[in-house]
Amino acid sequence: MARRDSTSDDRTPGAFGPLSRRRVLRLAGGGLALAALTAGTAGCDEDAVDVEDPGSPGGDEPNGGGKGSSDGDGDGDGAGAGEKGQAPEPLWTKPTSAETYGDNDELVTAGGVVIASGSPLAALDAATGGQKWSLPGGAVPGAPLLLGQDTLYLAGSDYDGSVIGYAPASGKETWRSRLGKEYRQPRPIAVDEEQVYVIAEILEDDGSSRTNVIAALNSTTGRIAWKEQRDAGTEQNGIHAAVRGRHLVYTDFKKNLTVRDTASGGQVWTHKTTRTNYGFFTVHQDLVIVPQGNVLQAFNVADGKEKWSLEASDGALFREPAVLEDVLYAADSARAMRAVDPRTGKQLWKSEALADAGLQVPRQYVKAGDTLYGATDLDKQGGIIAMDARTGAVRWTFNDKTDDYHAWLVATDGKRVFALHGKKLHALPA
Repeated sequence: MARRDSTSDDRTPGAFGPLSRRRVLRLAGGGLALAALTAGTAGCDEDAVDVEDPGSPGGDEPNGGGKGSSDGDGDGDGAGAGEKGQAPEPLWTKPTSAETYGDNDELVTAGGVVIASGSPLAALDAATGGQKWSLPGGAVPGAPLLLGQDTLYLAGSDYDGSVIGYAPASGKETWRSRLGKEYRQPRPIAVDEEQVYVIAEILEDDGSSRTNVIAALNSTTGRIAWKEQRDAGTEQNGIHAAVRGRHLVYTDFKKNLTVRDTASGGQVWTHKTTRTNYGFFTVHQDLVIVPQGNVLQAFNVADGKEKWSLEASDGALFREPAVLEDVLYAADSARAMRAVDPRTGKQLWKSEALADAGLQVPRQYVKAGDTLYGATDLDKQGGIIAMDARTGAVRWTFNDKTDDYHAWLVATDGKRVFALHGKKLHALPA
């Protein structure tokens, strides 16, 4: 019988510094009180050097808003960066109904539209910012916008146990499934060519829930392919997941990295992650790469054996990693940025440009052309940072200077870079 998710939990309040506001918000998305959010809980360096910004966008007008924003002497369409490393003018800026908690899957682009998690859930034309469609019920708070097989999968906003698929370009429903009335709040966590993977609460006779189930739904018929009960004490919130071949990889706030067989649901292996990880990892081919304090570790997906490790200097802690176009990017708490060969762990380059500019560490990355775009946590040294993907040099930064406490989110369709901050969505030229 396969082992199930471990329930051990070594989180101790204050054991590793205060939670950042983004962490508190993510916990709130899982049902905890927002009262924990106070002005004193900050995830950024308050003594960082301020970056001058001569203007900020308002409404739908692209007034600039980045580091040394363009003065309008460009080509008029906002394409490219401004003079002397200045941020480009936004192509458009729109207000949104966004209700985000800082997870990377709360802003997506597909089918010519860009969608931010919120209620109502609105899809905006990627080129113009005009609304293409909306769903009145919106997205379930804390549930991802899951893209796969040309379908946007959402947890049912009616809380009737449904998981629903939509065509991103039109918003039309194309698929629907239900686990059953004995389960509550199923949330999709990953998708591959054949199945949609969900986690849901198991209802007790009195309407409460103390356990949860992980299940696979056929992405054609909606039928349940398999379901496995997880141990009491495991969480159905804070899940990060990915699929590689016959392996479903996921973490939650219990600091376990777990791999299951996608054909049977049986658990293949599990490893503990550190209290500094918060569940983030990335995958490349047959490897899963996890930040573990001051070490990046890569494990074989099939058996959990360590393939390579990379240690940060001076005790710095690695932050969220990303693999884009066969290169692993990761920054550390000392604001050093690295590019690494994900197959071997060999460092390709290391840059101190973020620290030199007094900028925050990115926690999400996208790439377009030879530019790496990083989205940071909070103001005021936050925003979108454009870096040379070949060297790590900072090209420009963009910040709307709203002082909104929400984390920045970034997505790209290859032509544009979409930056979400609170209730404002900006489209920047890639």
